[in-house]
Amino acid sequence: MLLLLVELAVMVDRFWYLRRTLSRGDAIVHELSGQGRLDRESLDKLAEHADGLPEASLLRMAATHAGHVKGEALANRLEEAVITLAPQLDRRLWLLDTIITLAPLLGLFGTIVGMFHAFHVLAAPGHAPTEVTGGVADALVATASGLFIAILGLLTFNAFNNQVRLILLQLDSVKTMLLNRMDGQPMLHPDADPSERTAQVLAVARAS
Repeated sequence: MLLLLVELAVMVDRFWYLRRTLSRGDAIVHELSGQGRLDRESLDKLAEHADGLPEASLLRMAATHAGHVKGEALANRLEEAVITLAPQLDRRLWLLDTIITLAPLLGLFGTIVGMFHAFHVLAAPGHAPTEVTGGVADALVATASGLFIAILGLLTFNAFNNQVRLILLQLDSVKTMLLNRMDGQPMLHPDADPSERTAQVLAVARAS
């Protein structure tokens, strides 16, 4: 029961955090994809909008180095921010991993204890059949409980790992978008016709 309570607490905590991070991260990626060239002011606004999300650290890092660092050097700094954020995403998931292994072992231990009790009753003279079946029932309940806790933990652990993978993919997408929009080159929309693309290039050139 203690393992089940810990497991449920971790499940609720990680579910809300990862779900919120993933859904809000999608909005940040969508907003960033619609941006053209990014300067420090626009990066600060995006970072403020992403406050509380892992993407905010990337945006603040980019804003700090805007106009000073470009290319591979900026990519290395953004990659450092992603690596620093990774442990925050899978926090407390090690508890689920441990429970998945520990719960069946405790169930097996309970099974052995229940069988010992049943054999002890059998060895005593004048034993009642209900006492023997009671020990067997305890053993089966222990096994079933351990398996249930492990199965529940395994399903949620794999689901959370998949969400962590998607969030890391979002961070990589934000990193790539930042590099593409801070390299000093115009960001042209592929769906625009040639005249609109020319107008975008001229507008960027005048701004420069």
